[in-house]
Amino acid sequence: MSEKEDAGCGCKAKAPEDIGRRDFLTRATAALGAVIAAALSATGLGYFVSPAFQRRDEDWVDLGRAGEFKAGAPSLVEFTQRRRDAWVTSERRSSAWVVTADGKNFTAFDPRCTHLGCPYRWDSGASRFVCPCHTAVFDLDGKVVSGPPPRPLDQYQTKIAGNRLMILPKAEEKA
Repeated sequence: MSEKEDAGCGCKAKAPEDIGRRDFLTRATAALGAVIAAALSATGLGYFVSPAFQRRDEDWVDLGRAGEFKAGAPSLVEFTQRRRDAWVTSERRSSAWVVTADGKNFTAFDPRCTHLGCPYRWDSGASRFVCPCHTAVFDLDGKVVSGPPPRPLDQYQTKIAGNRLMILPKAEEKA
């Protein structure tokens, strides 16, 4: 093997054409290991960091065809709300009272009384929502008629998408 003397430091280096088989295999194995380690590290890092960069859609829930709801008669609709938090998807069963006057504009109420969170029901004879816990009474628009509730019934946002009634089950307090 020929060796050259480096002008500045006095070191001797092997000429590139004189690399032996053992040195070549050692360097090739190290380079291949570095490439594999970089690929695995990038994949692992991407897995853990990716949820931070994902666009999160609002959790609208489909309640059914808009034409299925009778005008002037509240309907209790049960639904399953799915939430995705990074890698975990959780499901929660809930319900909403849906009211429409004309079949085009909809109001969806949270099913809990605004007094202490008890479930209320629709009394068709009195045409009122009645909470049995503390005799709270609400009208068809969710306004307090009598009893201790501090505010009207909480509402969910609604929208019509492709003739389907959708709600966003995050209660909005109405003052």
